[in-house]
Amino acid sequence: MTKEIYFSIKEAAEILGVSALTLRNWDKSGKFHAQRHPMNNYRVYKLSALENIIEDIESGTNKSNAEKKMRKLLIRHEDN
Repeated sequence: MTKEIYFSIKEAAEILGVSALTLRNWDKSGKFHAQRHPMNNYRVYKLSALENIIEDIESGTNKSNAEKKMRKLLIRHEDN
């Protein structure tokens, strides 16, 4: 079984190049749903969901800044 990696709303916003408020609005409107942390009910975002939305936004382009930022944050999460 593989372990899914989650990012905080701040990290997800940084990866996507939008504000945390934008992510909250997308969640409320149903454009991009967040998962909820079971202990504190904060919004969290799966790595796979972030990859999918980046693909949708940038369909067909070379590595973007968002992908580079995601790799840096992934490295930080794997170290923990």
